[in-house]
Amino acid sequence: MQEQTIYGRNAVVEAIKAGKAIDTVYIQKGAEGLGKLTAMAKESGAVVKDATADKLSEIAGTPKHGGVAAVISAVEYSTVEEILAAAEEKGKPPFIIIADEIQDPHNLGAIIRTAEAAGADGIIIPKRRSAGLTSTVFKTSAGAASWVKVARVANLVDTMKQLKAAGVWIYGADMDGEPFRKADMSGAAALVIGSEGSGLGRLVKENCDKIVSIDMYGNINSLNASVSAAILMYEIVRIRCGE
Repeated sequence: MQEQTIYGRNAVVEAIKAGKAIDTVYIQKGAEGLGKLTAMAKESGAVVKDATADKLSEIAGTPKHGGVAAVISAVEYSTVEEILAAAEEKGKPPFIIIADEIQDPHNLGAIIRTAEAAGADGIIIPKRRSAGLTSTVFKTSAGAASWVKVARVANLVDTMKQLKAAGVWIYGADMDGEPFRKADMSGAAALVIGSEGSGLGRLVKENCDKIVSIDMYGNINSLNASVSAAILMYEIVRIRCGE
């Protein structure tokens, strides 16, 4: 499945009005008459980024882009409420993955693939500094992005508080945490995986209920984000299955 790129002021405005799942809108720096379009894009929930004329020509495939281009998501986004409702329909405690600024689309795709296989109810990603549901993510997920709900939110910390209010216990993955085998990750759980380079953000980490770590026995002290996510997801699965 491929995401769709559109360009031109009228085309982008009409796509926003039609409620298309727009992932990112690129606006040419210094271009005039784009204030209303920019406001519409932000109100729709799309990520808005500044771009040079050359960058826009590259995205659009033509220099006749009118100062704006947009990428429509390969898959529709869900909401946090829909993820919680999906868990309720199953009659099981929520099992949610939070990807804290995972910027590599291959990593995000791999996390989505494992989450779907592990029976997670959904994945939450931030709007900023994160890969979106692009065709690369969809392909890397082996199509799992069509089956697992992905919500994109403006503020992860606020969303974590929303989950806590719904009775979800939040576990952050970080190297200075309690060994995961000693943690009781039963019940309603959200697992937070940090970014490839810097791990969990400070505020995200502070708002986790518990920090868990993966034992390391070699000379390397960290694992790829998607590998760490897979290990911890299946620990939660093991606990839920009572093994």
